[in-house]
Amino acid sequence: MKKRRPGKTGIVVSEIGMGTMTFGSSCDETNSFRIMDKAFEAGIDLFDTAEIYPVPPDEKWVHKTEEIVGKWLKTKKRDSIILATKVCGPGHGWFTPPVRSGKTALDRLSILKAIEGSLKRLGTDYIDIYQTHWPDSGMMYDETLYTLSELVTAGKVRYVGCSNENPWGLMKSLWSSEKNSLIRYETIQNNFSMLNRRFEDSLAEVCRKEEVSLLAYSPLAGGVLSGKYNSSQPPNNARFSVYAKSADRQQQMASRFLNERSLKATEGFMQIAKDYGMSVTTMAIAWSKQFDFVASTLIGATSVEQLDDTLKAADLVLSKEILDRINEVSKNIPYPMG
Repeated sequence: MKKRRPGKTGIVVSEIGMGTMTFGSSCDETNSFRIMDKAFEAGIDLFDTAEIYPVPPDEKWVHKTEEIVGKWLKTKKRDSIILATKVCGPGHGWFTPPVRSGKTALDRLSILKAIEGSLKRLGTDYIDIYQTHWPDSGMMYDETLYTLSELVTAGKVRYVGCSNENPWGLMKSLWSSEKNSLIRYETIQNNFSMLNRRFEDSLAEVCRKEEVSLLAYSPLAGGVLSGKYNSSQPPNNARFSVYAKSADRQQQMASRFLNERSLKATEGFMQIAKDYGMSVTTMAIAWSKQFDFVASTLIGATSVEQLDDTLKAADLVLSKEILDRINEVSKNIPYPMG
């Protein structure tokens, strides 16, 4: 497994990383261990989690993912793993998290409470990459970065990153870091896939010029790019089959990922993959990791068998011909996820 340097950090991470958001909900502890073991044996050393996981966020299992990852971490040498986790963003916006009575924030008190909880559940004394899960654009970035800088000075965190951030927010945070001599975001973890190429519009330029790296999540667009929803009978237990029957927020997410345009684009990508003798899953992961601003592409799984096709992308470099055909689908069906 090849390695890349995230941002200007002193570490390197595997080009494919392991996302863990299903561990503790749709994936039990035994299978979670099997998945992480197989990923680790394949050369994956970046494991990403969050205090709010697993998904969908719910009080009945919140924090379970970090607990599972923490138990598994004890079976490995700590310094062999690059561990990433996240602190919840503000709870007064688009979503109220089931932690700290829903009154989450990116202020000093909230971050200090969050890091102590994560360290305890993960059974470690430091986090390699600590990320803000979503931004609060109405709050001063200075306060958040001052607190994150404290954590780095205290040795509880090595590097910091953001997630679900926009171009203005990333540049504003970098400006604040430079102005106040604070730790800066070295990574940004955003949604990026053949179905969602919004990152290329402007964030890619920011990352290239400011040397910030993308940790790309949802490279299979929540499983849509696996092609399972293009079958005549999509599985009833699939993520968006369940979300479509759930609460409003989950329904909105399902309709964004799963719609006529995204299915049509997926059909085109499936044909390309078939023509070149690979699964569309393998092609989607290989496509993501070929971008120079991507440090690692985070995969997910609910069974160990699902890793087979994703891991085949580890040493795969797509030809210009394949990339041109992928771009043609994107040109004909632009922004299928809106």
